[in-house]
Amino acid sequence: MGAEQAPHRSEQPHRSEQPHRSEQRPRIGVLAIQGDFAAHAQALDDAGADAVEVRKPAELADLDGLILPGGESTTFLKFLERDGFLESLQRFIAEKPAFGTCAGCILLAQTVTHPPQPSLAAMDISVERNAYGRQIDSAIQIGPTQLPGGPLEMVYIRAPRIASVGPGVEVMAERDGFPVLVRQGRLLAATFHPELSSDRRVHQLFVDMVRAQRDHSTPPS
Repeated sequence: MGAEQAPHRSEQPHRSEQPHRSEQRPRIGVLAIQGDFAAHAQALDDAGADAVEVRKPAELADLDGLILPGGESTTFLKFLERDGFLESLQRFIAEKPAFGTCAGCILLAQTVTHPPQPSLAAMDISVERNAYGRQIDSAIQIGPTQLPGGPLEMVYIRAPRIASVGPGVEVMAERDGFPVLVRQGRLLAATFHPELSSDRRVHQLFVDMVRAQRDHSTPPS
């Protein structure tokens, strides 16, 4: 008889074929209290991230970043005062990327005026509330930006105004000489609503920021 052949063995990977950490879509929360959080979620999906609606402090766990959307900033604060939510947000933003749009920009600001109100005081900017008037004074403008790809569409709805920025804040777009898109390290803020535009460059920037910090802070496997 001829020598027995060893049974055929299919090639098995040493590990389960999960995508490498750097290839996994970031998990980015959207504070889903008010504002068009569903539009933010869609924009995040288009930009390559998984969106998670956040309504309770416990839902911040295991997120790679967070969006604070538009709405009414005083209403946000009243809701966030429950169950230690504001303190949980402060701890999260002290460690992970956050992006505030319109009311979310107000919440991130170090100083809020017109009228004054408390904030998370995370970003070295001073913001004036409702600086551009009432709802009927809303506008859509096209303006230059430091983002690659040319001019950016910016949708303003009862927009605040960034009156001043600290030395560590990068101004990425302006309106009438005032910053409207700013970045400070892992924090991003806009006085307009990028989620209401089909242009995804601002969300793509934030997703890239989140991915970069996540991958930098994750030990190699």
